[in-house]
Amino acid sequence: MFHDYYTDLHIHIGRTMSGRAVKITGSKTLTLSRILEMASAKKGLDIIGIIDCHSPEVLAEMTMMIQRGELEELTEGGLRFQETTLIPGSEIEIYDSNCQGPIHVLAYFPTIEVMADFSNWMKGFMKNIHLSSQRIYCDGRVLQQKVRELGGLFIPAHVFTPFKSLFGRGVHNSLTEVFDPQLIDAIELGLSSDTNMVKNIREIQQYTFVTNSDAHSLGKIAREYQKLRLKAANFNELKMALHEQEGRAIIANYGLNPLLGKYHQTVCAKCGEQLNDEDTICKSCGSSQIVKGVASRIIELSDPDSAERERPPYIHQVPLDFIPGLGPKMMEKLIRAFGTEMTILHCITTEQLAEIVPLKIAQMIDLARTGQLHIAVGGGGVYGKVQLE
Repeated sequence: MFHDYYTDLHIHIGRTMSGRAVKITGSKTLTLSRILEMASAKKGLDIIGIIDCHSPEVLAEMTMMIQRGELEELTEGGLRFQETTLIPGSEIEIYDSNCQGPIHVLAYFPTIEVMADFSNWMKGFMKNIHLSSQRIYCDGRVLQQKVRELGGLFIPAHVFTPFKSLFGRGVHNSLTEVFDPQLIDAIELGLSSDTNMVKNIREIQQYTFVTNSDAHSLGKIAREYQKLRLKAANFNELKMALHEQEGRAIIANYGLNPLLGKYHQTVCAKCGEQLNDEDTICKSCGSSQIVKGVASRIIELSDPDSAERERPPYIHQVPLDFIPGLGPKMMEKLIRAFGTEMTILHCITTEQLAEIVPLKIAQMIDLARTGQLHIAVGGGGVYGKVQLE
């Protein structure tokens, strides 16, 4: 029997050069245990991918949690924590002789043992295995082949952002400049874009699209995610869904409204002025340092005659911490009343919300659900903002 599962596969652990956890969210630390607790108890995620698991410190921490009975290794891959399955992952930066600029990619593996094998292999191509998102000094295709050899999943990350991404910086026109297209398991769209925007980019139509939060803080977990149709929450079922096998599938993508993304609009890197696609000089300050927006880059890559494939719905989501006036204390009240952020965003009526928070906040949450909020467009590394009328 199939069930629906919410998944967010791109979560960072805050770490220093030594590998120790660092403070990111005020008094809270973004550690493995805190991420898992947040994902399971407050965010309502069924599957979470953490992409620092190649680090020896994280591998040791996962092993200790298994020994204490806090994590359970699943036969079909993944590790169970309370109501959430952890998929061990790694974010890797490629910049080989074929790349025009650095590219971030994601690799996921079914077990700690396989993740440790991958970590040991990467040591031969890295300066410091203890870091997250560390650059690997090998050819992109070599990395792909190793991931496939170990039974892992290979996904190019946030592929349109202007820095450290496949199409934003890494290639001129085609992913084949860097990668073997047969060894890609899915494409991560990233902030500032959605399914509809990229429907005419021909060479990515063969892949499923994933939407992940790329979270660097606890609050940003599940800013973006997907709903999967699976028989159980484990690695093997996830792999089948990414390849749409035997009824498994992605059935909905939930993502930030692209206008809220940090790189949606082309802007001047010096003063932040929003620019038109054809601008080469900032009209405000005269600078020629321009950060091309994701929307502009997608237009360059698109072919209007490309045949579209049927995709699951892409549901625009405005996370609660984007709502003006909704602070941590009010968020905590909502969580206590309704359980998880998923439930609040998608299931609770405006009337029910208004019993816990001011009516104006409840109404804004409802407007966010229906895409009626006024948004100041983001760009150049600055998020867009929800505007009060």
